[in-house]
Amino acid sequence: MGEKTLTKEITEIRWHGRGGQGVKTAALLLAEVALADGQYSQGFPDYGPERMGAPIRGYTRVSNSPVRMHCAIENPDAVVVLDHTLLGVVDVDAGLKEGGVILVNSKESPSEIAKRHGLEKFKVMTVDATGISLDEIGRAIPNTPMVGALLKALPVVPVKTLVENMRKEFAKKFSEKIIEGNVKAVERAYQEVASDE
Repeated sequence: MGEKTLTKEITEIRWHGRGGQGVKTAALLLAEVALADGQYSQGFPDYGPERMGAPIRGYTRVSNSPVRMHCAIENPDAVVVLDHTLLGVVDVDAGLKEGGVILVNSKESPSEIAKRHGLEKFKVMTVDATGISLDEIGRAIPNTPMVGALLKALPVVPVKTLVENMRKEFAKKFSEKIIEGNVKAVERAYQEVASDE
């Protein structure tokens, strides 16, 4: 049985993180994978002051028809938070549609996050992407595990397509060890993402 992907006209995802965590890479990676899957897509970052640790945003659009707009995403279907310390500091749920997905890089349960930050009207999900990246890649870079977890939460493309694309594209820049570490991190995050449903 193959993986099911969303058939919605356009799916919009906003990424929140800090400089150095790979927000730009995650937004672009998902867009590239959607293209490889035969869909239309767009991915880009939105920088404030460019410095390590500063809050930044990224955006990804995935569609079954050409994407003609190129602007910040104000009303996303999902929000991905690569650094849980941004909750309460940055209004990550701004414009998120009721029932939309908020995926947070955290060891805490979705219900703990939702209750503490008043996010009960959303579908909150969590995954320890930092822990997974430390285990599998050897560095605290949560971006690829968060993409894997997002594909479980919001199946815009099959995780198999993500893994195939990573192996092909990462081979241009990285060693086999780094590639396989990222693949394992993606697969673990896909399996370990938690939801209270």
